[in-house]
Amino acid sequence: MKNIKQQALLCVCTLSLLSACGQSKQLETQTAKDKKPSIWPYVTSEVVVSADIESQVAEVLAEMTIEQKVAQMIQPEIRDITVEDMRKYGFGSYLNGGGAFPNGNKHASVRDWVALAESMYQASVDASVDGSSIPTMWGTDAVHGHNNVIGATLFPHNIGLGAANDPKLIERIAQVTAKEVLVTGIDWIFAPTVATVRDDRWGRTYEGYSEDPEIVRDYAYSIVRGLQGNGRSGEFFREQHVISTVKHFVGDGGTVKGDDQGDNINDEKTLFKIHAQGYVGGLKAGAQSVMASFNSWHGDKIHGNKYLLTTVLKGQMGFDGFVVGDWNGHGQIQGCTNESCPQAINAGLDMFMAPTKSWKPLFYNTVDQVKDGTIPLSRVNDAVSRILRVKLRAGLFKKPNPAQRLYAGNSQLMGNKQHRALAREAVRKSLVLLKNKGGILPLSPKQNILVSGDGAHNIGKQSGGWTITWQGTNNTNADFPGGMSIFEGIRQQVEKAGGEITLSADGSFDKSNKPDVAIVVFGEEPYAEGQGDRPHLAYQYGDKQDLQLIKSLKSSGIPVVSLFISGRPLWVNAELNASDAFVAVWLPGSEGGGIADVLLTDNTGKIQHDFSGALSFSWPNSPTQHVNRFDEELPLFPYGYGLNYSMTDTLVDTLNESFDINSSVNEEELLYDVQPKRPWALHISTDDEQKLVKSNSEQLKGLEFRTIDRFVQEDSIQLTLDGAKNAGISLISKHGFAEDLSAYVDSNAYLTFDISVKEGVISSATVGMNCITAVQCRSKVAIPPSKLKDQWQRVAVPMACFESLGARLSHTESPFSIALNGDAKLELSKIALRTSAAETLIVSCN
Repeated sequence: MKNIKQQALLCVCTLSLLSACGQSKQLETQTAKDKKPSIWPYVTSEVVVSADIESQVAEVLAEMTIEQKVAQMIQPEIRDITVEDMRKYGFGSYLNGGGAFPNGNKHASVRDWVALAESMYQASVDASVDGSSIPTMWGTDAVHGHNNVIGATLFPHNIGLGAANDPKLIERIAQVTAKEVLVTGIDWIFAPTVATVRDDRWGRTYEGYSEDPEIVRDYAYSIVRGLQGNGRSGEFFREQHVISTVKHFVGDGGTVKGDDQGDNINDEKTLFKIHAQGYVGGLKAGAQSVMASFNSWHGDKIHGNKYLLTTVLKGQMGFDGFVVGDWNGHGQIQGCTNESCPQAINAGLDMFMAPTKSWKPLFYNTVDQVKDGTIPLSRVNDAVSRILRVKLRAGLFKKPNPAQRLYAGNSQLMGNKQHRALAREAVRKSLVLLKNKGGILPLSPKQNILVSGDGAHNIGKQSGGWTITWQGTNNTNADFPGGMSIFEGIRQQVEKAGGEITLSADGSFDKSNKPDVAIVVFGEEPYAEGQGDRPHLAYQYGDKQDLQLIKSLKSSGIPVVSLFISGRPLWVNAELNASDAFVAVWLPGSEGGGIADVLLTDNTGKIQHDFSGALSFSWPNSPTQHVNRFDEELPLFPYGYGLNYSMTDTLVDTLNESFDINSSVNEEELLYDVQPKRPWALHISTDDEQKLVKSNSEQLKGLEFRTIDRFVQEDSIQLTLDGAKNAGISLISKHGFAEDLSAYVDSNAYLTFDISVKEGVISSATVGMNCITAVQCRSKVAIPPSKLKDQWQRVAVPMACFESLGARLSHTESPFSIALNGDAKLELSKIALRTSAAETLIVSCN
């Protein structure tokens, strides 16, 4: 089905990108060894090279010691350094990661943020200890507004902004974000994310503007210009500007199966045409920093890829700013650790992002590696020159100290009315109308309206991940002063018009006062990278609570308008069938009132704002479909689709609701191998206490834990039991996330683990799969101790056993626990979900 808007958007793609979009699947296979630098263009930056600045760079560099140079290349995190550390080492920069706040206080005030910026700055320019007076700079992930700070304006996440397809809007948003960041004394933003997302299973899909490289390219240009200023006109790095970062170079949106930090196996031409267009736009606008990506290209980690970082980015594309790493990403390079990685610097990384206490050994190891020639001094000089060049261009050597800058400490600017009005405009433009049966929308605010669903009055849920906390979890509406929930926005307009409105999350209502219409607000819970990865795109597979809510209202004769909160397109055919109208609202941020502006007419019945958003991602036709613009396979709703009030909806209520989920289940899904896999954390426990494992050896009364070598270094676990009851280990969700593992039941899969009892006797053993927040959804299966041997064997428990014993597998917060009694020494390894149980001890349900 095509509409006029669709047809227009399908013609937008430029000829150069059209070829790549349409032919990406037919391009001749090419390995990473077949390198062709000529594929990559030289990008002429709108920030011109200044002879005066180059002279200053050389002058400063000539006076620096090796220690001072390396310090410029180290970026620690505020949770792991002190002001005295800054005074002693003189770090070139520092950051606050998601969920890090001044003094560890989530509710830190603007004054607290500025105070930290001021103290770190003063320590950096204090030459009394380290001999250096080079100003430091503070970097932060302001990815949809200044999202780490209470009271900031939160804009829709990038996926919603992509649906708006409005580069000028993006530039205005960037300008506002820069000002609110400057209020807190911060100099540098880790944005924009310019990933071209090709597999929506990726947990960072919502950080991408589109599956199509054209929008990504144009948006990258606009947001960099909004953050840093217009280099073309000379209005560059004025008082209202910050340093920007285009990230993550390169290919993070194209990994196999959407695996976060996984492998991109595209040929080089596709890597450029699809995944590098954001750098063409961002570097043209003058982006001064580029962040290296966690992912690999043909198995080679980008953080250590000299061809891409040096030959391509700095050489062929002409980038003269600096390359910063991502959160200990250097430690993932083969042969590296978080504490030592000359390979990354030699490959072209200019600045280590070194959170945790790893920064200190990394500093000293890098100094030694420069002194012994492992890292050439010329490479260090190049890296430091790039960092100094950016600092000089940004005016950091001349600017007043952070507390004295124009916007610093101006709490009245943070989240002010003008900024929130812009965010509300962005919400309106981001909404995509997918269904409008019988023209039920727009709604009159004079009706009796029931607002239901767990997302209706939940600003944290509507804002998604990267909201105050890293994963966007553990927030309440009180954490968003000045913000507005979707319900509150509707309520204000309905009450003003004299209508009637009721908030009922579970859909209950007074039978004597039946609503005219129900608005149901539902969707994904907040998540960020890693935790957001999915095996398939089925929404609420195995636990269709929201569908039941919609159907219960429909069975009462109440029309239903569904507002779907999500960070990606998901397979929601059943929910679409049950709804009279269906709107993709994405992750709108703090200004939920923008939804009411489009959904409701004014008091006179006149449309306030029409729908103008169009899909920048193809909407899947099945849970296992991964389709993009110009692919031969047809999605349910194509790229560019979006209804408005002048269009007639012809979507049927009989979309297919059945599918085979088995193809989405991996043959082996490791839960623990060398370390817990995301999103799980390892705990040891007894009947009396529980402890998070933070090192390779831990101890509780009657239980000792340590890691041991089986196949590779420290890939397995050794437990020594000395009379402790129900002693063992558990894998538990780090951030309260619940994984939907119900597909593994339908696939007849098993929970498996390798075990060897080396000494002593086990009197009893049980394996569990549980939720944590409720007792009634826990389960445990007994393992016959007589079957356990003194050599490695694999034990398999059918997933169906856990379900039959009460586990709510659609809401799994702990996929594995083992509790043991006895006096013994045993070893555990390779905990996983598997579709095959060959050569194993299969335990029956009991």
